[in-house]
Amino acid sequence: MKFLNKFNNKKNIRFSSFKKTFEVCLERNLKVIVETGTSRGKTKFFIINHYNWKDGMSTPMFAEYAYNYNGELHSCDISLINIRNAKKFTNQFSQNITFYNLDSLFFLKNFNKKIDLLYLDSLDGHDIVASSQHQLNEIKIGLNKLHNKSLVLLDDKGSKTKLSINFLKDSNYKIIYETDYQVLFSK
Repeated sequence: MKFLNKFNNKKNIRFSSFKKTFEVCLERNLKVIVETGTSRGKTKFFIINHYNWKDGMSTPMFAEYAYNYNGELHSCDISLINIRNAKKFTNQFSQNITFYNLDSLFFLKNFNKKIDLLYLDSLDGHDIVASSQHQLNEIKIGLNKLHNKSLVLLDDKGSKTKLSINFLKDSNYKIIYETDYQVLFSK
């Protein structure tokens, strides 16, 4: 997974959990990645886009993983601006990505494939009540699209995850890796 080296930046505080997630994906031959909440990046001077390391850079990493390992990334965001920025960062891997400008709950409800890796990072965690309820609703919808080898990676531990962690535990999922920022679950 040499492609990951360029994402190992001291500002990328989520790098270790992404690295672990990709290691397990490779072990299990997981290919179908679904992401709610596209990496936004930053815009300077209205036209120059660049990485926002605080975001964790999930979309570029997922895109490159999908490209290198013959997978597919399905990335959903309610913001068209976020999707446009993410497309700029992932242009060279576009044949392995489908972007959806939709509410994540509607997107997950209508997604018609089994999901190997479900990454939940929609809504900002500033409103803990709303973002926790939203992430719980996402996992409730997505649960029946998972299989025994599927992974679920939750972002913004401590804010968005307040309800979804217990729901996953009650659904017989176990934490297999955890940091201050993310929690990785598996059956």
